[in-house]
Amino acid sequence: MKTAQKYLEQLVADNVLRKIEQGDQTLYGIDQLMATYREVATLQREHDQEALTTALESMRTQITDWKTTYDVETPGELRASIADLESTDEIEDRREIASEWEHLADRVPVIRAALNEYDWATKRDTISA
Repeated sequence: MKTAQKYLEQLVADNVLRKIEQGDQTLYGIDQLMATYREVATLQREHDQEALTTALESMRTQITDWKTTYDVETPGELRASIADLESTDEIEDRREIASEWEHLADRVPVIRAALNEYDWATKRDTISA
């Protein structure tokens, strides 16, 4: 077995990558579930509950502000509103905000998961240390 292929197979065994067979092709991609678990664990180890709660509150407030400011419910609606604009600056602002909104919307469930299991995870870390 070639060195690169052995390395890829080891990453699959370690749940870092997923192996996907498509016909006669083998594709490798990041195992998103395991990546999310690792991210949650990192958040729990690097931040206390108060910091995570503050970050979550800040993100949700920002999203609510954008909904109110632009009278939309989703980043997609904000992007669609660009069709009604002529100002290139306003168009660029809305595109950037929509991207940031999507990013925050992806982060909220990760931080929520870190908070939901915070006590359990920190207790387990203490026991195993």
